[in-house]
Amino acid sequence: MKTGVLLVNSGTPATLAIRDVRAFLAGLLGDPRVVELPRLLWWPILHGIVLRVRPRASAKKYAAIWTPQGSPLAIESEALRRGLEESLRERGIPVALAMLYTGGATVPQAIESLRAAGVAEIIALPMFPQYCGASTGAVFDQVSAALHALRHVPALRFVSGYHEQAGYIDALAASVQDHRREAGVTRHLLISFHGVPEFFVTRGDPYRDQCQRTATLLAQKLGLAADAWSVSFQSRFGRARWLQPYTSEVLAEMPKRGISSVSVICPGFAADCLETLEEIGMENRDVFLAAGGEKYHYIPALNARPDHIAALRAVVLRESAAGQGVDEEKSACFG
Repeated sequence: MKTGVLLVNSGTPATLAIRDVRAFLAGLLGDPRVVELPRLLWWPILHGIVLRVRPRASAKKYAAIWTPQGSPLAIESEALRRGLEESLRERGIPVALAMLYTGGATVPQAIESLRAAGVAEIIALPMFPQYCGASTGAVFDQVSAALHALRHVPALRFVSGYHEQAGYIDALAASVQDHRREAGVTRHLLISFHGVPEFFVTRGDPYRDQCQRTATLLAQKLGLAADAWSVSFQSRFGRARWLQPYTSEVLAEMPKRGISSVSVICPGFAADCLETLEEIGMENRDVFLAAGGEKYHYIPALNARPDHIAALRAVVLRESAAGQGVDEEKSACFG
């Protein structure tokens, strides 16, 4: 049975045009996995206020990181797809990339491309190492909906996360060490993850625990002392209480505690995007320096680093082997 990989990322505006930014935000903020409010309450707010105001402000932020080739998230995600497919070429495993909201092929389109390549089993691999209902769960919803529309449904293996996979932790540690060799060592490593409303976790989402586990394993791999690293959460939206401590507040307080140099890494992002390049690389840099900090480094996402590709290849091969094991067990049972 031929296997294919479906890589899925959140998405990005197709261009800097306000209409494209609005389309992306409408998809993202209109997903009930992302904003868990009754539709009758949220829909008028989203379409009557948010989508009238936020696209223009967001477009300005995207303009600060946009490249001649387009969106960094789209570029880096495609580079990762190509690298992963090349690493799996000898296994005959094609890799398709989909975006949840806009900025690339849709989930149904990517699945159809795999089926056209003769794939009978799909390994769905969300580009979110730590499981969260708002991200990984949203991928599952769209994959399920796409398969529901098919008469001949391919076999499916869904990767719910890889937050403590050895190759992923090794790649993160190597990226920190590479950055230190190029830019120098700072006193503190801040490990920042995308925030979610606190009630997501109180209702059973494992996201916070998985973020903490990733950070702990990374700190251990780097041999960091307890006071040389910490965890924070970024990208708040709305009035609800989100996971704390907030990245911006942590950075504003650091100089007051005598921490004048900091490096920030965002292990929850497989590819660089607005939240890493603009929010962390620019906005939060300004927060830290304005508070009296002297040296601020952003350590890029893993993107298409060879060790990142190798880590995802290991995830794919593990899932592929597990699928073959199931097939062998069925053959033995019905043989």
